[in-house]
Amino acid sequence: MRRFIARFALDLGDVFEIQDVFEGKIVKHQINKENPEIETITKDYPAAIWMERKIRDEFGINFTNSFDNRPTVKHERFPKEIYPLRKEFTKKEIEFTDFLPYKYEEIGGEGVYIVPVGPIHGGIIEPGHFQFSQAGENMLHIEVRHFYKYRAIEKMCENKSPLEIKPIVERISGNESIAYQIALFEILAQACEIEIPNSLKQKYATLLEIERLIHHITDLGGIPNDAGFGTALAYASKLAEETKRMLAKITGHRFGFGAIKENIQINYDELIEFLDYLEKEIGFFKNWIFDIPSIWDRLDTTGILTIDKAIKYSVVGLGARASGLEIDRRNNEWYKNFGFALQTEEIGDAAARFKLRIKEILNSIEIIRNLKTSSDESIKFSEFKDGEFVSFVESSIGELFMFMKIKDGLIDRFYVRDASHVNWQAFHTTVYKDIIADFPVINKSFDLSYAGNDL
Repeated sequence: MRRFIARFALDLGDVFEIQDVFEGKIVKHQINKENPEIETITKDYPAAIWMERKIRDEFGINFTNSFDNRPTVKHERFPKEIYPLRKEFTKKEIEFTDFLPYKYEEIGGEGVYIVPVGPIHGGIIEPGHFQFSQAGENMLHIEVRHFYKYRAIEKMCENKSPLEIKPIVERISGNESIAYQIALFEILAQACEIEIPNSLKQKYATLLEIERLIHHITDLGGIPNDAGFGTALAYASKLAEETKRMLAKITGHRFGFGAIKENIQINYDELIEFLDYLEKEIGFFKNWIFDIPSIWDRLDTTGILTIDKAIKYSVVGLGARASGLEIDRRNNEWYKNFGFALQTEEIGDAAARFKLRIKEILNSIEIIRNLKTSSDESIKFSEFKDGEFVSFVESSIGELFMFMKIKDGLIDRFYVRDASHVNWQAFHTTVYKDIIADFPVINKSFDLSYAGNDL
C-alpha cells in the first residue's frame, strides 16, 4: 500500500469532495450533500480516524463502518448542529449548548483506576488531555484528546488573497514557523508559475535548519530533565537561547516570524562562526550525557514505538526515523548536494529519539555551512492563477503537508496536516510496558505540537 498522508474535505457548492492524499497520489471522491457519507479508510489507515472525526464535526459528513464517531473540535458545549467549514456558515460567534459528556476510552476491572491529566497543566504548556487507565504504576492505556486550541484557521483563511494569510500561517505552530512559511511560499510560487531561485532556496533551507537546531537542542535539555537531570536542561536551554538570538539577528524575530520573504540577507560568516562554537558545545554535551548511566537507565527501552506501529499509524519525522523508517522530505538530490545524510536509529525508544536529535543537529550544522551563498537573487509574486496546489516541507517534527485551492484569485480552501496530527495518534502505542512516571519522558522524547494539530 502507498503511504497515507492526509484525508480532508472541500465544500464545492453542489457537492462535498473528499481528498485522500497518499505518497505520490491524490484520490478524490464526490459526495451528495443530501445524505453525505463515505466509507471509512481507517481499517487500512488508522491515522485517518482523527481526520474523519474532524471532517464529521466541520462538514457533517458521516463515515460508514467507522470504529469511532466521537467529536473532536466540537467539545462538550459546542453546538452539534453547526458545521463551521460549510460555505453557508458565516457566523462570527456561536452560543454554547448544554454540556454533553465526552466518553473516554477506559479500561475497567478490579484494581484499575483512572488518572486524568490536563487539559490545563501545571507548566507553561498548551492545552491537551491525557486519560490514563492505571493498574498501580503501570499504564494500561492512554487516550490522547486534543483540539482545545482550535482556532478556526482553515475558515479564517477562506476568501483572503494568498499573500494575505502569511501572518496567520507563520503563527500556526511556533516551533515550526519557518517550515510553514516555506510551504506557503512554495505554493505561492506554483500559483504564480515562477521558480524560486536556487540561492534563495539555499537561504530558506538555512533558516529551516536553524529552526531545526533550536527545536532539537531544546529537547536535548527537556528529555533528561523529565528523567530527573535538570542540569542538562539548563545547559541546553542556554544553547537554544543563543541559537534563537542568532535567528533573531538574521530575521528580526526569535521564532522566525516574517523570516521567509521575497529577498533575504544572511551574514554567513557570522552564522558559521556561531555554528563552529555550537558544534563544540554539542560535542561536549554529548560526551557528558552519554557518560551518565542513570539517564540511560530511564531512556533505554522506554516508550518504544516499533517499526510496525510506525508504519501502521503513518508516523513521520524524527519519530519514524528513530524506529528505523527512512522518511524525510529532505532525502533528495538537492539537499544531498549540500551534505544532507539521512539519519536513523532502530530501537524506537526515548533513547533512540534523543540520540537521533544529536545526529541531526550535527548534520544540520554541516548542511548550513554548505548552503552558504553570496548571491542576492529574489522573487516577486504577481497574479495567482486558480487551481489546487500542494507542498511538502520537513519541519523539525516531520513532514508538513499543505494544500490550497484558489478560486477567482482568492483562497477557497486551505488545509495543513502537521506531522503531529499523525504522530499523536501513534503515541498511545508506546506506553504499555512503562510506568506513569515515564510518561513525561516519553512525551518529551516525541515533543509534538499541540497547536499544529489543533488548527
